[in-house]
Formats: sequence, C-alpha cells, structure tokens
Amino acid sequence: MDEASHPKVVLVTGVARELAGRVVRRLADDPSIDRVLGVDLVPPKHPMGRGEYVRADVRSPLLARLMIQANVDTVVHMGVIATPRDAGGRVVQKDINVLGTMQLMAACQKSAGVRRVVVKSTAGVYGSSPKDPAVFTEEMTAKRLPRSGFPRDSMEAESYVRGLSRRRPDIDITMLRMANVIGPSIRTVLTDYFRMPLLPVPFGHQGRLQFLHEDDAVAAVVHASTGPVVGTVNVAGDGVLGLGQAIALSRRPWVPVAPGAAGMSLWATKTLGWAALPSDHMDFLSYGRVIDTQRMRKELGFAPAYTSRGAFESFLAARRAHDRPEQRPMEEVT
Repeated sequence: MDEASHPKVVLVTGVARELAGRVVRRLADDPSIDRVLGVDLVPPKHPMGRGEYVRADVRSPLLARLMIQANVDTVVHMGVIATPRDAGGRVVQKDINVLGTMQLMAACQKSAGVRRVVVKSTAGVYGSSPKDPAVFTEEMTAKRLPRSGFPRDSMEAESYVRGLSRRRPDIDITMLRMANVIGPSIRTVLTDYFRMPLLPVPFGHQGRLQFLHEDDAVAAVVHASTGPVVGTVNVAGDGVLGLGQAIALSRRPWVPVAPGAAGMSLWATKTLGWAALPSDHMDFLSYGRVIDTQRMRKELGFAPAYTSRGAFESFLAARRAHDRPEQRPMEEVT
C-alpha cells in the first residue's frame, strides 16, 4: 500500500464490544497511524492502548461533524450487533444495525477527507436453504432471503454501503462477509447453542458449517484497514464441519426434533426453558452455508491462522475449562 493512501486518522465504531476494542488496539500499535478514535455510546471496559474513546451515537447526524473536525480518513464500521441480547432487545438491535449504518454512511459521504471504509458484515446475507449452491461466491445472492434478525439487518446495511459507493466513488470500500465468528471469549447465538445441556438437532438435516476464529476476525479487519481494497470479500477458515461432526466434538447429548425454525424453537423453549431461537440460526443448522474464500487469499492477501475446525475446537477447549469445577484442596482429617 502506498504512503499516500495509508490511514492516518481512523475511526472505529462499536468499541464497547471486545472485537472492536481489539481492532482499535491493533491499529493504535501501528506507528504510521497518527490517531485512532473509538466510538460508542457505552464506554469500553477493556483497554484500547493509544486509541481514544469518543462517546457518540452512530445513529446521530452529528457524527459527520466529529469526522470532519478530526480529519478522519478511514472508517471501520464494527458497530453492528449480532444478538438482541447485546442490544437490549430486537427493536434496538435493528435500529442500531440499520439506522446506524445508514447515518454512518451519510456521515462518510459528507466528510470530504474520508478515503476508505471497511465494514464488518456477515455471510448470513447469503441465507441458508435447501436450494443453496455448494459454495457461495461474492457475486451470488441468497436463494431464499433472510426473513429477520441479524442477517436481514446486514442485507439492509449492505445496501447503504453500496449507496455510498455510488455517491462517492472516490471512497475505497472493503466489505467483509465473515463466517460465524467463534472462539474462547466471544458469545453468540451459536456459542449459546453449543452450551445447551441438550442440543436440539433438526431431524434428517445436517448442514455444513464454516467458522472464523475471533483472532482471525480481528486480524482480517486490521488487514483490510491498511491493505488492498477489494470490495466485497468472504472471510472464513479453511474447511467445513458437518453439524454431526461439530456435535460429536462438543460431546453434548442431542435429540432429534422436527426440522424448521418453528419446531426447534418450540422444543427448546418448552423443554429447556430457553427463549425462542432465531429462525436464521435454525436454518443454518439445517442447511448450513459454505462460502468461497479465493478472493480473500488472492486479492485481499489474507490467510486465517485457524481452520474452521480449529476455531471450533478453540471454543470448545475454553468452554470445557470454564465448565470444569475448580479443584479444591483436600480437608485435613483430624
């Protein structure tokens, strides 16, 4: 990357969450970057190194003023929330994901100094259905559009990113469609599923799953912020895991249930007392999703350190360490 296009002032959204905080720390460690601003409504509890926390709402039009005043040239959008729990409810989640992205892209459009935008998206925009191709490339679209939840939000958010590209063709955009992120510390609907005491498994359907280790997710965002510009790119660890393989590795007992979101959600709610599981999650378990990563390697020049299986095993190792009861010293016999 030439010196003229290397970021000098970077703004990162969603820094109250761990992954975005780690991205801030990694970017702040780069001596060629003058300043890294971390934006969120909630102050981060984790350290951000040289990064500066700025209390701001991505849904506010005032964000454009901040970007202009700070001479921001690179925007890294990680302020999307994958689970309603983390947002305080589904309504707030959708508002932050969709309206927040719309306002942020509008702020980028107004800020003449912005030259690069990196967006963390999800492979969930491809959906999961029995009509899916064996592998999704970046040019493909969902055979059955996601009906709700985070994948639906991400589809709408991506439309605003494409709108910015049309209105400001001078801005370089990289959009990272990540496979399900997993690892020792991150908590998602999928990690919650594999922590259930009894796993509901769609009868007669076992999807092929891909994962991305949380460390690789951070590394991919940092690489996209300073490396080649590639437009839309799939990001995932090598290989796939069948749902049956993942369950065997998890060593969790399982029970077959009626396929489809309604049957599995109802079973989980009635049997285990869990809130209804998102429909997109149930579809993913039933039909899976595999994305092509040739562009990630050849054009973005990024190679994850963990395979899909390695990322999943890293999560399982941390879960077992957490679940293992602490060893207590034997009491003295008197």
